[in-house]
Amino acid sequence: MTARYVDIHLLQTVPYANLNRDDLGSPKTVRFGDADRTRVSSQSWKRAVRHELEASSGDAAKRTRQLPQAVQARLVRQGWETELAAFAAAQVMATLATIAVKADGFKVDKESGEAQVLFYLPERAFDELADVCVQQRDRLVGLHAGTVKLKKGEAALPADAVRAAMARRNDVINLFGRMLAELPGTNVDGAVQVAHAFTTHGTDPQVDFFTAVDDLKQDADQAGSGHMNSAEFSTGTFYRYASVNLRDLVDNLADAATAVELTSAFLSAFITAVPQAKKNSTAPFTVPDLAYIAVRSDRPVSLASAFEVPIRATLDSGYADPSRRQLADYAGRIYRLIGDRGLIYHGYASIDDKGLEQLGETRPSFDALIAAAVERVRAE
Repeated sequence: MTARYVDIHLLQTVPYANLNRDDLGSPKTVRFGDADRTRVSSQSWKRAVRHELEASSGDAAKRTRQLPQAVQARLVRQGWETELAAFAAAQVMATLATIAVKADGFKVDKESGEAQVLFYLPERAFDELADVCVQQRDRLVGLHAGTVKLKKGEAALPADAVRAAMARRNDVINLFGRMLAELPGTNVDGAVQVAHAFTTHGTDPQVDFFTAVDDLKQDADQAGSGHMNSAEFSTGTFYRYASVNLRDLVDNLADAATAVELTSAFLSAFITAVPQAKKNSTAPFTVPDLAYIAVRSDRPVSLASAFEVPIRATLDSGYADPSRRQLADYAGRIYRLIGDRGLIYHGYASIDDKGLEQLGETRPSFDALIAAAVERVRAE
């Protein structure tokens, strides 16, 4: 496969919203090009993409410290007594400790019942761990009753079966990776790199003072709100960027054809996914007005520096239109500098085609753009 990277660049205008807030509830920001911009972290947008991919595939994963509780709940649903199910779940953690490089990570807090490390597993892996317990029920009953004793260093459950369950992956894990240093063989190198989104122009967060009416206060002397508070929001045109390392994805999946299909699914989800913060009060469900995809053989190329000089709105326009022009102009100039030997394919889909010739061939829709890029990857 000659094609090594698929870069996707988006411009998306978001109205009054707070997609990703800091510890004080304010929109996250970054200072870039001597201007403060609104920022949405890569983690925030990746979570939205992950949920979109899992919804389309039906193969969800969960990130949690509550692995014991997840196994226990599955056993209880199968008719196990709560005490025995809790004991079995504890033996899952104990077995993990025997095969771990660092057993401390698999200790369970006595008060919360949570593990010390954060696990990231497909839901079917939790089911598989519960199945291991079911297969070893007689042994677990004996251990719980004290009629069966473990030898020194012996685990209650088959280590290979527990390790196999912990190594399970789904599409999202193959794309974004997984880190569990305590357990060899479960780590997955991420094949997708996602940049923090930021506005192409300077922004100033706006404070919204709001009240809530108490509907049961009827007397005149009780007039007034039942609650008062303020919140911060922002608006802007965001530049979003991600890159798929095709070779890494093929390595994770051990199948080139599946890697190409998953790349297509990722590109679609990256375009449509929106973080859900404050969605009930802002409904920020816009879509990008420009998507640009480049297939490369040499290295990823971000175009974030196109907006190091912040876009200035004119009297008769906002930021979206000049942002599209600036992105295309910068791409053309950068490609003149680095040459086009590594550029296998590039194209775009936009609500406006004027002045975007530097972005390659135009496609009428996002789906058509993704199909064209993926077809070129297959051909390479």
